[in-house]
Amino acid sequence: MASTARSLAYDVLRRIDHDGAYANVLLPNALRTSALSERDRGFTTELVYGTTRMRRACDVLVDRFVAKEPSPEIRTLLRMGAYQLFYLGVAAHAGVGETVELAPEKVKGFVNAVLRRVAATPMTRWPSEAARLSYPDWIVARMVAELGEADALTALARMDEAPPVTARDDGYVQDLASQWVGALVDAQPGDRIVDLCAAPGGKATALAGAGAHVVACDLQPHRARLVVGNARRIGVPVPVVVADAAAPPFAAGAFDRVLVDAPCSGLGALRRRPDARWRITAADIDDLAGLQGRILEAAAALVRPGGLLVYSVCTLTAVESIDHPVPAGFTATPAPGAPWSPYGDGARLLPQDADTDGMIIRRWRRRP
Repeated sequence: MASTARSLAYDVLRRIDHDGAYANVLLPNALRTSALSERDRGFTTELVYGTTRMRRACDVLVDRFVAKEPSPEIRTLLRMGAYQLFYLGVAAHAGVGETVELAPEKVKGFVNAVLRRVAATPMTRWPSEAARLSYPDWIVARMVAELGEADALTALARMDEAPPVTARDDGYVQDLASQWVGALVDAQPGDRIVDLCAAPGGKATALAGAGAHVVACDLQPHRARLVVGNARRIGVPVPVVVADAAAPPFAAGAFDRVLVDAPCSGLGALRRRPDARWRITAADIDDLAGLQGRILEAAAALVRPGGLLVYSVCTLTAVESIDHPVPAGFTATPAPGAPWSPYGDGARLLPQDADTDGMIIRRWRRRP
């Protein structure tokens, strides 16, 4: 078992970098079984999430002083050291010395030399904005195309920061943008509502807390169990169904309100999912858009005449949001006001607008 914050962070980072582990799944489990103090747990979290977010930038910092590519494990260790020195401002004697202790004996001298030069040498010129902000080139290009250069670079920079922690009155920790989406469903006591892509249950439990009769759905059994657990913890009744949102097992017109918080590329929530920027590909966006379209078509059939269909995504691309046609028989409702900005027939929230995840919402009412 890892005995220090740095050793635990290094263990977790190696599994993220080289085994495909998910940071938001692996790290909490690792911390739960550790004997670290609360302070060291916080430092471990910062090292894992920060080093993962800034992976490309840390490589640039290191590669100025590396002539031969190190092994994958030592590459990860150098990244973690560079993150401490450049982004956290850890004193060189601690950041270098304690990181070097984690290296195998035969490469301690190499790691020491590289990190000491990183600590002593200012970074005067980055090779590109994508390298400085630590994203794949295609994400920066796509965001610039979607938002314009100024807004895109500001959004990307904001998503390099750790997200704030916000909790609802019932104690559920949920980003404010997601809380606002839940509020825009406008659940009324007694409403029949289905949340078709519900895990982990934040929006479904909020709607149930408003007095609505909510059914939560998710495709994966393990994700459905997250909804069950969160509903029990908060103490609200939310029946959970394992079902495909593109083929939901409900009668046509059965619900007053239908929420589709659709699977998406997550390009508006990258600070909350630090490894997502390295997993998602440009091709994934088109695949997801096709899935979203199928889900929307199925969801529209579940809305009663006069009922509301709400569609949200924590991304910022048009193809995953406003490019979807208005469902037949529906009319767009007025867009919410500030901090949201009008976007097509809906609204968009950039990460810098209110220090939240980036989000897009559209709402349509079924004609009587």
